[in-house]
Amino acid sequence: MRILGIDPGLRRTGFGVIDIQGATPHYVASGVIVAPTDLPLAQRLKVILDNLREVARMHEPEIAAMEKVFVNTNPTSTLLLGQARGAAMCALADAGLEVHEYTALQIKKSVVGNGHAQKEQVQKMVQYLLNLNRAPASDPADALACAICHAHFSPISQRLQAAGQLPGKTRARMRGGRILG
Repeated sequence: MRILGIDPGLRRTGFGVIDIQGATPHYVASGVIVAPTDLPLAQRLKVILDNLREVARMHEPEIAAMEKVFVNTNPTSTLLLGQARGAAMCALADAGLEVHEYTALQIKKSVVGNGHAQKEQVQKMVQYLLNLNRAPASDPADALACAICHAHFSPISQRLQAAGQLPGKTRARMRGGRILG
C-alpha cells in the first residue's frame, strides 16, 4: 500500500510518501510546497493545488492521510489554514484518492507514543521508523508521520493486501457531484 501524507499549511505544505510492505513502512519521497507570501490568496491556494496534483501524479499513492485542523485562538489563521486544507483536499480528490484525517494528537501518539510530543521527537521517530540517514525537516516529517499514522490505523484487509496475501483491488477514480439549478 502506498500512502501520501499531507501536513497542510498556507505558507508551507509538507508531503510524504511511504510504502507499507507487511507491517513495515518504507520511505518513498517527501518535500515541502512553498506558496510565496507575496501572491494573492487565490494564487497561493492554486500553488498548493497544482503541486499536490503533481505529487499524486508522480508517486501514484493508493490513499491519502491529512492532519485535521485544530481550532486556534486566532480565527483568521484558522480560516486560512482551512482554505489551504481545502485546496489540498481538492487535489487529492481530483487524483481519485480517499482521504483520511487524523488529529495532531493521534499522529504523535501513533508515531512517538506520546500525543504531546515535541516536533523534534516526531522528526527523530520518523527517521528511525523509516531508517533514514538524517531526520527530515519539520513539515515533511509531519507529513510522513501522518502517513505512518494511517498505516497504523488502516484496516487489516488493506495490510494483508499490501503484503500480497489478498487479491488486489482495481483502483477506481470517482467523479461525483452534479449541477443543480
